[in-house]
Amino acid sequence: MRRLLAPLLAVLVLAGCTARPADPPAPAALAGGAATLPGPVPADLALRPPPGGAPAAPAFTGGLTDGTPLTAARLWADRPVVFTFFSSWCTTCADRQDALSELARRYRDRVVFVGVAGVDQADELQDYLRTHRVEYPVVVDDQQTVWRSYAVREPPAVVLVAKGGALLRGWPGGLDAAALEQRLGELVLAGPG
Repeated sequence: MRRLLAPLLAVLVLAGCTARPADPPAPAALAGGAATLPGPVPADLALRPPPGGAPAAPAFTGGLTDGTPLTAARLWADRPVVFTFFSSWCTTCADRQDALSELARRYRDRVVFVGVAGVDQADELQDYLRTHRVEYPVVVDDQQTVWRSYAVREPPAVVLVAKGGALLRGWPGGLDAAALEQRLGELVLAGPG
């Protein structure tokens, strides 16, 4: 019996020494990064045309939370865009964010929601995005260049841009999800799918 166990133990020891360690787990994708960019425009998307004479929205390119560049004009070329200007430390932002996140999920791909985070720390921003289930792209605006181009002085603020880039309306102080949904319902003729 001993003679049988000795070779078996030797094999087990050698197997343990030569076994390749398990690969470390892949890092989790950053909330608000490239994985949250919209899919194709739904074929049945019907939109009311923007009012004549509406000014053009300020175009910009900014980096998402994972560094992926986002060009606003590419998004509004095909569908309306809602910009939500916020900071993780803003209590009003936090109070409204869960309902805005749900609204963004209901309108997914029909209307693109884009967060614009200013005056934030990366880890606190990630905590905020995960806590409030923000599943749309978030531009990190450390220098507040995008904020200034939209005349945002403090969070929250919401801006609605029509397909094609017409600036429809901005709400300093933000807007609750129910009021925003009413505005989206006036713009998007085919309801959220």
